[in-house]
Amino acid sequence: MSTPVSLDTIPLAPKVLLHDHLDGGLRPQTVIDLARAAGYDQLPSERADELGEWFIASADSGSLERYLETFSHTVAVMQTHEALVRVAAECVEDLAADGVVYAEVRYAPELFQERGLTLDEIVCAVQDGFREGERRAAEVGKSIRIGTLLCAMRQNARSAEIAELAVRYRDVEVVGFDIAGPEAGFPPTRNLDAFEYLRQQNAHFTVHAGEAFGLPSIWEALQHCGTERLGHGVRIVDDIKVDDNGGVQLGRLASYVRDRRIPLEMCPSSNLQTGAAPSIAEHPVGLLADLRFRVTVNTDNRLMSHCSLSSEFAVLHETFGYGWTDLQWFTVNAMKSSFLGFDERLEIINNLIKPGYASLIG
Repeated sequence: MSTPVSLDTIPLAPKVLLHDHLDGGLRPQTVIDLARAAGYDQLPSERADELGEWFIASADSGSLERYLETFSHTVAVMQTHEALVRVAAECVEDLAADGVVYAEVRYAPELFQERGLTLDEIVCAVQDGFREGERRAAEVGKSIRIGTLLCAMRQNARSAEIAELAVRYRDVEVVGFDIAGPEAGFPPTRNLDAFEYLRQQNAHFTVHAGEAFGLPSIWEALQHCGTERLGHGVRIVDDIKVDDNGGVQLGRLASYVRDRRIPLEMCPSSNLQTGAAPSIAEHPVGLLADLRFRVTVNTDNRLMSHCSLSSEFAVLHETFGYGWTDLQWFTVNAMKSSFLGFDERLEIINNLIKPGYASLIG
């Protein structure tokens, strides 16, 4: 007998997460503890429940720029080795508790240098935290593996430096590179030297594109930068026409994205907060999934959006009626699109994902 799909049962399903920001997923109490240790007195509240509510309300503004402002507090308390290790370890524990078996967690090392840490020290601290989190998860019977994406901030001029950092640590689970930050006014082509270097080094990368800016950003990320995945990519829907009778016509860019199986790292709740979608019911994820684009479902920033991957799946189930087979499709899409090696991807799909969903489908 099939297990009913609900917010209570979805954590039982093995899940894969490709788009999750380390500095957007802290526990509110951890923010408070680290602020006290660092002597940081700018938090709007020192009560965990109130602080969590403040992050959600502040992020729920409909503006990507306002959304990004909430990170000033989380970044401020992540400036020491000890803080980075703690945040990374707790991130893994929280994802494992939610049933995530593989996650690619991203962060921008350049943001954590205010107290003198070098880029290498930052990467080593985070990797130590991830490995500690995996160890803690294993102790309670949870299997999870974390791959790291290093981000460059697109408004700065350090993308080549961060790309070299990603390549330097790719043998210790740094699986790829990304550019993040405000999209409008900072096209991905500002970072062409980094992308050229990554291609020469046979390294993987994704690009935030098609969230706060439209089709030109997606086109540049694909055709000039050569991205393997699109971070968000919701605005690809602008190249799709649906007539009054339900007929669908794809433009050339949308056809290219679908034909080439370019993965879309979609983050429904976050997209509502930043104004990239007006509601879950009107979110492009429904249409794009129906058209069989390579859709993946992600959290983006679990603290700001007060979400987990299970809650994202639950919202899609309630809105679009997705069942276990659909959730498995999203999960396999994500695993196929990860930056792990081919054999490792197949092992997780065949040994964890398929058996896990089979037990729920019945």
